This record gives sequence, structure tokens and C-alpha cells, in this order.
Amino acid sequence: MTRRAVWESIVLAGVLLVQGCVAPQPSQDLLAPTEAQMKIRSVQTRAFDVKDRQLAMRGVIAALQDLGFIIERANEPLGLVTAARFAEPNFYDVLGVTVTVRPQAEGRMLIRANAIYNNKPIEDPKVYQNFFATLERSLFIAKE
Repeated sequence: MTRRAVWESIVLAGVLLVQGCVAPQPSQDLLAPTEAQMKIRSVQTRAFDVKDRQLAMRGVIAALQDLGFIIERANEPLGLVTAARFAEPNFYDVLGVTVTVRPQAEGRMLIRANAIYNNKPIEDPKVYQNFFATLERSLFIAKE
């Protein structure tokens, strides 16, 4: 092999190496909601007849504590509560939940819960139905 052929081979290998390092461009639809995301969001969200956000936040915290969660963060101005607990039966799996509370209309609050199990989103509607049933009882008690 001649010196020129060796040089051309090195340049070609370098060009191919650089081309391989170029990151692929993300799709334009990366942040667009999908049908599945909209469906799970509707399962995760409920409106409640509560006028006061602070009362709704206290209800969310009480409901989470009733379900055995430890409150990690509660930010009333943002309407955000984050909690976690160890999941049965092994108690080494972690169940986490983030709940947002925001005004929807006069006298109503929109509450959305987002649960994860070992860092995987929970999409089972029954989980959210159980949470909202507990929350409804908690809000009923808080109103009295």
C-alpha cells in the first residue's frame, strides 16, 4: 500500500467516525400528546366541589396519609403534593405519587394524581379510582 492510499484510508475512517457521532434529530412530534396519554390523563383527573385550594390540599394530604404514604413535599402556592411509600407484600418496591391541585371554575378544583411503581407509570384506572374515592371521603370530612 502506498503512502497516499494509507492517508486516504485514515481520512475516510475519520470521516466515517465523525458521521457516526452525529446525534439523530428528535422527531417534531416528541412533545405532542398521544391518544394513550390523553386517555390516561382523563383517568388521573377529577373535579371536586371545593372552593378553597388550601382545603383541597389538606384533603389530598390526608387521603395520601390514609393510604399509607409519607408526604415528601407539599407546596400550596403551586398546588403540588409529592408522596411515596413502600409497596406490599415485599416492602422493597416503591410507590410514588404526585398530585396537583388547581382551580377549574368558580367553586371547583381540578385534582390530578400521577402514580409510579418502581419508576414506571401506573396506567391502571382502578388505582386512580381508589385514590379519588379516598380523597372524596377526606374532603367530605374536611368540609364538616
